[in-house]
Amino acid sequence: MKKQTRISLRSDLRSLLSLGILMPVVLSLLSACSLPRFNLASGTVLYIPEVVQGNFVSKEQKEFLKPGMSRQQVREALGTPLVASVFHDQRWDYVFTIRRQGVAPQSFSLSVWFKGEELERVTGDELPSEAEFVTKLVAKKPSLKVPVLEAKEEDLRKYPAPARKAEPVAAPALPLPSSYPPLEPSPR
Repeated sequence: MKKQTRISLRSDLRSLLSLGILMPVVLSLLSACSLPRFNLASGTVLYIPEVVQGNFVSKEQKEFLKPGMSRQQVREALGTPLVASVFHDQRWDYVFTIRRQGVAPQSFSLSVWFKGEELERVTGDELPSEAEFVTKLVAKKPSLKVPVLEAKEEDLRKYPAPARKAEPVAAPALPLPSSYPPLEPSPR
């Protein structure tokens, strides 16, 4: 009876030991997928990937929509909806989110309601114009002082002028044939 107890204790210890070693390794590998990369010297984030989801709909596109437009016309103006539910076939949802490093996350949503096959109404967030949206995308970086790049004639004379290779003269083109073979075989 003592041998069986020892064997079961050994197998229990081995499984606990393997779990004790394996679990931290697995957890650290999984957590590496979700944590941003840090620069240990400065403590700053080196890179966070840009995440864009959905279709951006501008104020101009929303203003283009008029009640009575067909579903096809709405699709041509706004693109394919992000959500077109079978349970809510009279509503299309356009949702757009973007997250970029150094810029505040942006999220916009728009719902388009139909009555049969015609546009009835449009509801949703206040949308930016295309120009406003582009200016929001640009990360505000501290102004860097750009050095003035100029060279005086005496500085340029220190360096030899680049040698230019003479371009070979192209042979005259052969004349085109006056007739071409038929594209289809002749009937026999």
